[in-house]
Order: sequence, then C-alpha cells, then structure tokens
Amino acid sequence: MSKKNNTAGILAGLLAGAAAGVILGMLYAPEEGKETRKKIKEKANDIKDQAKNKYGEVSEKVKDKYSNISSTFKETASSVAHTVKDGYDKYKDQIVSKTADVVKNVESELNDLKQ
Repeated sequence: MSKKNNTAGILAGLLAGAAAGVILGMLYAPEEGKETRKKIKEKANDIKDQAKNKYGEVSEKVKDKYSNISSTFKETASSVAHTVKDGYDKYKDQIVSKTADVVKNVESELNDLKQ
C-alpha cells in the first residue's frame, strides 16, 4: 500500500508542478491578457486530459491486479475445500467402521459384566 500511495503522491506532485510552471511561464510572457488566458485554458485542458489518461492506466492496472489476486484466492479456496472434502470422505467410512467396532466391544463387555 505504501508504494501505491507514494506513486500517487509523486504523480500528483508532478502534475501540480507542471501546471504551476506552465501558468507562471505564461503569466510572465509578454502577450495580451486574452491570449494568455486562452493559452492557460488550453494547457489546463491538456494537463487535465493527461491526468485522466494516467488515471485510466493506473485504474486498469489496479483492476487487473485485483482480478488476478481474486482468481488466485478463489482457486486456492476451492483447492482447500476439495482437499478437506476428500479427506473427510476418505476417513468417514473408517471412523464409522471403528465406531461400530467400539460399540460392539462395549456391548459385549456389558453383557459379560451382567452375567
């Protein structure tokens, strides 16, 4: 998580720095106010589009990672469930058989005690 937050912070810092640099450069350029405002608006739109594109790229990467992790988790959970079920099925019959033997032995011992 720290790496993701760090990357987002760096990206935000770069975009803010770029925007500030462009705006300051235009404000100090010797042009009419109308032309300067037009250029600032165009650059702001360019930066906004770049940010949207970068957000889309990062968003897709996160979705892909989540999908991969989710698939891996589901496969692992399914594998564990099958292993537990197989173990249960394997030992269930043995346990039932041993329990029946124990019951017979106890009944036999009780009958011997009664006599």
